[in-house]
Amino acid sequence: MARRSRRNHSPAFKARVALAAVRGDRTLAELAEHFDVHSNQIQDWKKQLIAKADHVFGSGLAEAATQEQRQQQLHAKIGQLTMEKDFLAHALGHGR
Repeated sequence: MARRSRRNHSPAFKARVALAAVRGDRTLAELAEHFDVHSNQIQDWKKQLIAKADHVFGSGLAEAATQEQRQQQLHAKIGQLTMEKDFLAHALGHGR
């Protein structure tokens, strides 16, 4: 039997296979045949999915709050720079 070259699967494919394994509708052997992936690989992806599932629900909220805070800081900086520009333009006589 010839060895197959190494394949890189997309994250979407890995998630689809891992979710199918978590559902438990089919055995690992059936999933391996259906997706043409070794059953050990399916088990690894399933373990990764279960181990990192909390990040799906938890980190998104923290990240959104951080982005909102950063956006507010940038808006404040834009306002400050606009005021300084207007002040200097008026002081130098270019405001007319």
